[in-house]
Parts: sequence; structure tokens; C-alpha cells
Amino acid sequence: MTFTEAADAAILAARPQLLALSREVHAHPELNFEEFFSSNRVANELEASGFSVNRGAYGLETAFRATFGTGDLVVAICAEYDALPLVGHACGHNVIASSSVGAAIGLAEVANDLGMTVVVLGTPAEEGGGGKILMAEQGAFAGVHLAMMVHPWSSERLEATCLAVDHFDVTFSGHEAHASGAPWKGVNAADAMVIAQVAIGLMRQQLPPGHQVHGIVTNGGAAPNVIPGTVTGRFMCRTGHLDELSGLTERVRACFEAGAIATGATVTFEELCPIYSHMESDSQLLASYRRHAEALGRRFTDDDAGLPKPTLSTDMANISLLVPTIHPLMKIEAGGASNHQFDFAAACITDSADLAITDAARAMAATAIEAASNESWRAQLLARP
Repeated sequence: MTFTEAADAAILAARPQLLALSREVHAHPELNFEEFFSSNRVANELEASGFSVNRGAYGLETAFRATFGTGDLVVAICAEYDALPLVGHACGHNVIASSSVGAAIGLAEVANDLGMTVVVLGTPAEEGGGGKILMAEQGAFAGVHLAMMVHPWSSERLEATCLAVDHFDVTFSGHEAHASGAPWKGVNAADAMVIAQVAIGLMRQQLPPGHQVHGIVTNGGAAPNVIPGTVTGRFMCRTGHLDELSGLTERVRACFEAGAIATGATVTFEELCPIYSHMESDSQLLASYRRHAEALGRRFTDDDAGLPKPTLSTDMANISLLVPTIHPLMKIEAGGASNHQFDFAAACITDSADLAITDAARAMAATAIEAASNESWRAQLLARP
């Protein structure tokens, strides 16, 4: 039996546990840094499979580090398990968590023979909290030679266009007043937000391709007959490359400052998390992943046809600037729905999602096995500073 066949057998034997894990995480959607049930459930599954688990790792309560083996080649598999407000697991992080556990179980079967250390990093708060970045700052990826995860999507793609992104809150502070009896005594923070949004909308005509701005008003006032004294919003600026991001953010913040000047309100900004970077996928890892995914029946026709890549942002992109990394997208049947929709959340516990769990696990395991088995590739990875 080959190493890949041994890993496959271990993953398929664990399939009932992996699917149960996926459904339990899906049934308990938890937001950034509040993933107490999900983090513990994923860690427990690894512990039951022989991994040594350190919970609350890197100063984050819902992060963990699970390890198996003592080899010199260190392979990191990232497990996400946070959900979105309102729409729950509409990005399929339950599938990510389960496939990452599956890949780790498969690699544990052959780790000692291949001189490999398998590391599973439980990474909270991908949806706007930057968990991986915070963990990396505390040394989570020090000594790691390659990192990977697979993300469910509505199409099969080798990679996305991962945009750099800045997440921030905006607060306009004015002064309340009776909207009918004495409106001149108020300073209307809601008007300041409207002016800012109009300015951003007009600015979009002059934005370069790939630059994006979007956000929501999180508090627009309490009553229609009270001039709002405090109004808040949450916004994101995205660009194709990290080097372009600060310029866009500066222009967008000027729009908010214009709203403050026009109304007499004051404006403040609060950064919500570290900046997410653009992504630089490792071409050798990606080519290996493709071969092994195709061996399982996956096809990358959209990539071969040169269709535009989907755009998204992820804190896994920051890791790609530190170590060789991939973040491919695996198709699940979602009836035309896309990520961050209710229907996509429902699709993440279907037979198609279940198949994606084991296919992603098998493809990741086979990719890591190839990297460990290929003498020149292994030497190249081990020689990295």
C-alpha cells in the first residue's frame, strides 16, 4: 500500500466522524472569537485521533494547536470554524474544519514513515477578526514548511483573487435635539453618514478596477423625532495588492471627514483587526493539489477556460507571504446560491458538501505526501529560512 493509499484509507474510515463533526459545527454557528463550542469540538476530534492538543493557543481563547509526529518537515493544516452574523455557516467553515481534520487524520497515518510533523491550527475569526494574523504574530507559523486549507465554493477553482482588505468602524458624534421643536439645536450625525456615503458612491467612478468599498450603518438613530447624536457604521476597503490599500483607505476616510465638516459632527475610526493582505499561492503546491483533486474526479474547467477568478478576502493570504501556502476552492452543489447566502448555508450539510469534506481531505493529504516524498521538493522546503 502506498502512502497516499494509507492516508486515503484512514480518511475514509473516519468519514462518519468527519460528517458528524461538520453537522455539529454547522448547528452551532458562532461569531469571531466566540467559537467556544466549535473550537472545542474540533480539538476533541483531533485528540481522539491521537493528536496532542494545546487549547487557547497564542493568546486566543478559541484557537488551538494540535500536533502529531516529530519529523523535520512540518505541515500545517488550517481549520476555520467561525460563522457569519445572521446567515450562520454560509461560508462553509464547518466543511473547512472537517476536511482539515480529515487531512490531518490521513497524514497522521504516514507521518512517522515520512519524517513529518502534522500540525492542525484551529484559527478563529476569519470573518473579519484576522485570527491567523494574530496567531502568526505569536509564532504559530514559525518552523512551518507549508500550509493549506480548502474552501467550499459554488465552483471548482484552483485559487481566487484574494483582495487585501481593511476593516474599520466609523462613529459620527453630533448632538441630539427635538426634530420638530428645535432641530437647529442638534448636530445631525445621520446626515454626516449620508453625506459620506454619497461621496463614496460618487468616488467609485474614479476607482481603479479591483478597488472596492462596502459597508453598513450599524446604528442610524433611535427615533425619527430625535436628531441622531451618534451614528455608527462598519466598512471595508479592498484592493488587489496590499501596497494599494492605504491609498484607498485614505480616500475613503476623507469622505467620512467631509460628512463631519459639512454637518459640524466629529468622526472617529476604529480598526477592527489586522490588515488582510493579497495572496501569493505556491505554484508547486497548487499544481500538486490539482493533480490529486483531478484523480478524485474534480475538474478545473473554469481555470482552463481562463474565466475571471472569484474575488474574496481571507487572513490565509497573510500566511501565504510567510510560508508556501494554498487556499483552493472546492465546489459544492448549492442550487445557484453563492457564499454568504442562506441557501449556501443550507448546502453546506448536503451530500455534495459531505463529499467535499473527504475529497478535500484526501487531496490535501496527498499533496503533503508528495511534498514529503519528493526528495528535491522536500529539500527545497526544508532549506527555506
